[in-house]
Amino acid sequence: MHVSAKGDYAVRAMAGLASAHPERMTAAALAERFDMPRKFLESAFADLKRAALVSSFRGVEGGYALRRSPDTITVGEVLRAVDGPLADVHGLRPDEVTYPAGLEHMQEVWVAARAAVRSVFDEVTIDQLVTGQFPEEIRRLFAADSAWEPRTGPQTPTLRPAATT
Repeated sequence: MHVSAKGDYAVRAMAGLASAHPERMTAAALAERFDMPRKFLESAFADLKRAALVSSFRGVEGGYALRRSPDTITVGEVLRAVDGPLADVHGLRPDEVTYPAGLEHMQEVWVAARAAVRSVFDEVTIDQLVTGQFPEEIRRLFAADSAWEPRTGPQTPTLRPAATT
């Protein structure tokens, strides 16, 4: 899983708009409030507008507003709007990838990984992100101590040196 900077900024912006909903906010105000580069944010807003997640308004009272209630917009929708599919392998969706005999089970792993990512991003709404009122299954995932521990490199057991006589 990889969330791009643009994806992160888009989710932050949607959370900002949710906290103001149904009022509008300018890109400048959101950029300052949530510590985001305005150019990145404007690019994200163009994608969010194309995906019908936000509306833009010109003029003195202009800005951006959510097109739907924040409890109906998922993090997954926002990420797909700016970055495309949540999971891909060589630019293809996991269900489109094919492998030669002996490697066909690789596709099953990629599809399972996509399902795992969806089980979080498509279940958490922007409203839940703002309020912290997550579904129990999401709470269980981030409550586990192992969720907060980074893993790097091969997961090999540490071997103690042999005893000398």
